[in-house]
Amino acid sequence: MNTAQFTPAGTLTAEDLGTIHLIGAGGVGMSGLARLFLTRGIPVSGSELREWPSLAGLRALGGTIHMSHEASNLDGVDTVVYSSAIPQDHLELVEARRRGLRVLHRSEALAAAMTGRRTVAVAGTHGKTSTTSMVTMVLQQAGQDPSFVIGGEISEVGSGAHHGTGEYFVVEADESDRSFLIYRPYVSVITNIEADHLNTYGDLANLEATFAEFARLTDPDGFIVTCADDPGGRRLAETLRAEGRRVHTYGEAADADLRLTDISSSAQGVRYLASIDGRSLGEFRLPVPGRHMGLNSASAVLTAYLLDLPLEAAEAALAAFPGVRRRFERKGVADDVLVYDEYAYHPTSMTLALQTLREVAGDGRLVAVFQPYRLYRTRDLQAEIAEALAIADELVLLEVFGPGELRQPGEGSAALIEAVPLPAERKVFVDSWDAVPAEVARRARSGDVVVTMGAPPISLMGDQLLDALSARTADAAAPAGTTPGGEAGGSTTIGGTVPGVPGPGGVVPDGTAPAAG
Repeated sequence: MNTAQFTPAGTLTAEDLGTIHLIGAGGVGMSGLARLFLTRGIPVSGSELREWPSLAGLRALGGTIHMSHEASNLDGVDTVVYSSAIPQDHLELVEARRRGLRVLHRSEALAAAMTGRRTVAVAGTHGKTSTTSMVTMVLQQAGQDPSFVIGGEISEVGSGAHHGTGEYFVVEADESDRSFLIYRPYVSVITNIEADHLNTYGDLANLEATFAEFARLTDPDGFIVTCADDPGGRRLAETLRAEGRRVHTYGEAADADLRLTDISSSAQGVRYLASIDGRSLGEFRLPVPGRHMGLNSASAVLTAYLLDLPLEAAEAALAAFPGVRRRFERKGVADDVLVYDEYAYHPTSMTLALQTLREVAGDGRLVAVFQPYRLYRTRDLQAEIAEALAIADELVLLEVFGPGELRQPGEGSAALIEAVPLPAERKVFVDSWDAVPAEVARRARSGDVVVTMGAPPISLMGDQLLDALSARTADAAAPAGTTPGGEAGGSTTIGGTVPGVPGPGGVVPDGTAPAAG
């Protein structure tokens, strides 16, 4: 994607956009943007092919949702907004250009909403959604009433977007398609930098160079926050400091500006002591487990400190942090088996998530139900993904989800299952979505933890697993899985084993993709 052709933040305002139409309004990113505009009093319509849960809320706010993609949906519209998942030959995009309407990428429309606010943009390979949510809650606790758009929903709040009255605008900045270069932050938070989205960047060096380009867009009166424990973050800090830019770091490293010590994590949550320049800031607690979550929260503490906000607000906000949907989300318990859902699909975030779930499992076992996200990532990081999956005691593997990608024989989950270093009886490739609940019910024992993990569609599986666990009997059915190369085989269409997911070369039927892959 050539972001140089896009309109940067500060050029347009949200009100300049007039009546807005979003192609594929039901996904998390697009529905959050729609909610933001609607609560700002701007007329919004959208088109969809599937009744996403978010659509009812958009209608309640006055949005018009068309359950089809039609040229007539653009009648009375001034601006049409699309995401990177929408093909350029989509009929509504083609019609918008034929009519001479303003056509904006989602990032451009979001940038327009930021105009006139101090933007806090959170970027990084891992932890963006959780960190953006924490920063938002800290600002709210400090009485700032920030606007925000997050790539997920804060649990128990039920929204990933809000139009606030305060001066700050908190946004999750997506690097997958370079669209974060549209923003002009006052504060840039970069959690970490690892090899990912190499279909866009080619190699890690180019990815790191683009993160540095993003950081250089930070307002000279603002500042940059990054992690001293992350090699990519450390290299970035060194580069930017050599250029005379204001960079502050956090982490367990001895030279971190905000240093964490005495970190402990358990099923009950994580706690740590924080200090800056040798001065104690006190103890901070999160009710969600995971040392990585503690590290993410430290970036919110450091941001609050640098914005001269009361640290008591940060302490209180983090202590009440409910988590984010699809980030270590507890779905329920059935037949003495805990079921969680987790968005992780990159090997680093998978490792952290599975290690944390092991803490939760205690004496029980960990059963992972994994759907890889994107063929290129599964292929290029196969060894690392396989190693992460081996942290689980049992693995149920689905086919790769990758709208628009075509799989060659022997690629995808057929190759991945062979690479996972678990005994054959403890791993299984299931080539049918509908067969997964019975397979999990057969494998899970009392006291176990089951996690659905990976590509966005897998989040739909949790309730089905709970139903299957509730209904299972002592004489559970025989295994539903197949081994790669067996007669049942895997689907030859990436994403084709999930209800409602398209066939070859298709876009997700609702016209959106899940959060950037």
